[in-house]
Amino acid sequence: MKTAIITGITGQDGAYLSRFLLGKNYRIIGLSRCCDEKILDRLNYLGIADNITLEECDLLDFSSIMRLLSLYQPDEVYNFAAQSSVGLSFSQPIETISFNTISVLNLLEAVRTVKPDTRLYQASSSEMFGKVSSLPIVENSILHPVSPYAISKASAHWTVVNYRESYKLFACCGICFNHESFLRNRDFFIKKVITATINISRGKQDSLRVGNIDIKRDFGYSPKYVEAMYLMMQQDTPDDYVICSGRSISLRDIIYHVFDRVGVDRNRLVVDQTYFRPNEITDIYGDNRKARTVLNWSYDINFMDILDLLIEEENKNTL
Repeated sequence: MKTAIITGITGQDGAYLSRFLLGKNYRIIGLSRCCDEKILDRLNYLGIADNITLEECDLLDFSSIMRLLSLYQPDEVYNFAAQSSVGLSFSQPIETISFNTISVLNLLEAVRTVKPDTRLYQASSSEMFGKVSSLPIVENSILHPVSPYAISKASAHWTVVNYRESYKLFACCGICFNHESFLRNRDFFIKKVITATINISRGKQDSLRVGNIDIKRDFGYSPKYVEAMYLMMQQDTPDDYVICSGRSISLRDIIYHVFDRVGVDRNRLVVDQTYFRPNEITDIYGDNRKARTVLNWSYDINFMDILDLLIEEENKNTL
């Protein structure tokens, strides 16, 4: 039986990857800043909380990571822990950049020191590319980050590459584009749109207030993306892979689709300049050819169909 340590296990990807790995008979050790019952909602929703060993761990505390690696001797480490809000990173740049970089460095150095044959997955982000000169994004596209969050992810990404090349660790990065599910945090765009729309339809909310929605993003489905993460860790050679749907869609089209499906009039949409970010990417989408070819990963899901699934699941689970 393999042992996997998953940081940020109470988040969307941590929860779905845990379910996936449990299906492959892994022992799962979940790390979280705190292990209070209140943070286990996603794991309980998937019915897997009782199958996971939870450990409290501050990833800025190097000695704590060393202790847990020594105790559990993991075969694999998946790192999802991060301050992951692009918007929040503009108001908290120091905290965002500090945590998102130092935590990754601590994990890599702990692996190198305690158990260098441990395989490590780092959750990189399409935000790293920022102001792109050409589309689609591929693994060696030039990075031009436009937010503190993107800067932190780019720094962590290159730290992983450096440890792979310098110390020969099996360390890989999944360069993931936006991927959604019912378990997504309510501060994220898709979740916000769906919950607000349902609230409007039920008379609990007057309107949906948003920022710049005339931008386009590449959206996918989290339960499928974690399969690619697992496949990266099973290869003979560590490498980095773009994980995406391969097409972009405008935020306005997403909102209109959700409004129409739920039966909400489009005049309930309010574009508010105060929600605009200081710097924004107009359009971005990736090319998943390498993941499809090398990992034999398949992805062919229309995002509008995913939206319909998420609307249905949200309706079932909210009053």
